[in-house]
Amino acid sequence: MDENLTIYVLSDSIGETGELIARAAVRQFKSTNYEIKKFPFVSKKEKIKEILLDAKEVSSIVIYTTVNEENRDYIELLGKEYNVLTVDVLTPPLDAIEKIVGFPPKREAGLIRRLDENYFNKVEAVEFTVRYDDGKDPRGIKKADICLIGVSRTSKTPLSMYLAHKNYKVANVPLVPEVSAPKELFEKDNRRIFGLIANPEKLIEIRRERLKALGLDDSAHYANVERIREEIEYSKEIMEKLNCKVIDVSSRAIEETAIIILEEMIKDFGDNMI
Repeated sequence: MDENLTIYVLSDSIGETGELIARAAVRQFKSTNYEIKKFPFVSKKEKIKEILLDAKEVSSIVIYTTVNEENRDYIELLGKEYNVLTVDVLTPPLDAIEKIVGFPPKREAGLIRRLDENYFNKVEAVEFTVRYDDGKDPRGIKKADICLIGVSRTSKTPLSMYLAHKNYKVANVPLVPEVSAPKELFEKDNRRIFGLIANPEKLIEIRRERLKALGLDDSAHYANVERIREEIEYSKEIMEKLNCKVIDVSSRAIEETAIIILEEMIKDFGDNMI
């Protein structure tokens, strides 16, 4: 790929699928001499022709996702006429599925992005989780589906956001020896509280990297091994008082910890765990 390549992504929806495929494909080549031009919500032939006319003037590929058969055929026709390489992303899988299920697809643009109840629940969960992140407001503890507690750098925030994208409202609370744990924690159903712990060595490593990223001295109190052990012991005392489920996240990915939490929630509350 010595010369500049322009990848045109054309879609009758937002074009996210075509763009992801374009980026995934081009990353397999050493050269970075490429540009991706995305054209979402293209449904009129005039616009299709305008894009293909532009594409024929440069070294280009047209990647398209359209469920409209007439527009698909028009793109293919212009591609041959203008000598522009076209890549139809949707037709092969649609045809394959149709052969198996025995009936044709709906061919409605943007079905995957339709705003439904699930979408709004997710938005609400994410907004809630951001609002009650890092103990900003203890009132969120009472309202949360899930409450995470632990010392700094035990992955409370990323785990909270991961669970929020699964539609769960999450509040997370940092535990610090000098600050009393919120009384709301002791009023919460402890089956909804999960304590996160990690071994001191792992926390030192993470905190030192955090300090470096902030341009600070990694010998600060925040990354001191004795201080970290003190914090961990304090957090374990609180978790014991709460009698909550404790998870060691030292060597676990966010997804693994989330699975443990959700399995516990299903065990305690069944499918109606929210």
